[in-house]
Amino acid sequence: MTYDELIERLDPNVYRSLRQSIELGKWPDGRKLTPEQREISLQAVIYYENLHQVPEEERTGYIDRGAKAGTACDPSVQRANAGKTDIDPDQFVEVKS
Repeated sequence: MTYDELIERLDPNVYRSLRQSIELGKWPDGRKLTPEQREISLQAVIYYENLHQVPEEERTGYIDRGAKAGTACDPSVQRANAGKTDIDPDQFVEVKS
């Protein structure tokens, strides 16, 4: 069985379980996910969502830009001064945690 076939036949309950495990960082039985398990699970979830045409706003990693869409906070917007070196350093605020 290929990876494509495996994801194609993946039960929706298993998909939801994988997604929850990624969110919580642990399996349903409480064991912690290793970085490799998290990566593989995330790849499977993303592939499943694409294959089964899960609506974009319900997909893993979706960011609702809401009122920020089309503003400077939206990374898809090209800045007018992109590439210029005469940026005013006073426009930035340093945030310390």
